[in-house]
Amino acid sequence: MENYVSVDGIRIWTDIRGHANKYVILCAGGPGCCDYLLPVSQMIEDRYSVIRFEQRGCGRSGRDGNYNMDTAIKDMESIRKYYNVTSWIVGGHSWGANLSLAYAMYHPNQTEAILYIAGNGVQNDREWSVQYHANRDKIGEAMPVMLFDGNDEVNKQGNKSWREFIQTPSLYKNISELSSRTLIMCAQEDVRPNWPAMQIHALMPNADLVFINGASHYIWLTHAGEMKDKLRDFLGLIPL
Repeated sequence: MENYVSVDGIRIWTDIRGHANKYVILCAGGPGCCDYLLPVSQMIEDRYSVIRFEQRGCGRSGRDGNYNMDTAIKDMESIRKYYNVTSWIVGGHSWGANLSLAYAMYHPNQTEAILYIAGNGVQNDREWSVQYHANRDKIGEAMPVMLFDGNDEVNKQGNKSWREFIQTPSLYKNISELSSRTLIMCAQEDVRPNWPAMQIHALMPNADLVFINGASHYIWLTHAGEMKDKLRDFLGLIPL
């Protein structure tokens, strides 16, 4: 069921599926992409109510030029309150995984667990970027169908605010103090090097690290069955 959540006069598109009284929110990547995580939602919505949304400026959500990470987190909180959710499992893919991690650091009491899927870590490493672009140019990358074009301004502001966020002096200490059970899922054949996600795993006291062998960045396109099993195995550890 689609609903629009109004935040400061901007309509944020959301979709909720499932009928359980436990909630998961899924954050798409980019930043600047429309929602593309329906296949991931379908893996778990028989056990959870799964909320997907489009960041302001993306897809069906309104535009106002205010697209930084703090605004995205504020919008997520407005979505939580709209659906009368006390606490939820926060998940995301790629940059959405980073957004989920940041949300959990801002709102630990509302975060029951974290799904960190193919995230790029808390780094702005030049060698990582060079390797990523070289791998992408050499190997290429299969992409899911996007219903709407990406928004370059959302991408620019989102990445800028993320780079500012990861310069927080206490960042690594704050990550190491997150108590939420966390699944860090990496694609073995991701053109984006996995070591930043592995660093986060090393920092977090309650994190599980899973590699999907042979999978690329959009894991479900080729390894949906294995991804589904890993998600459900992990979520089975979270009390319902």
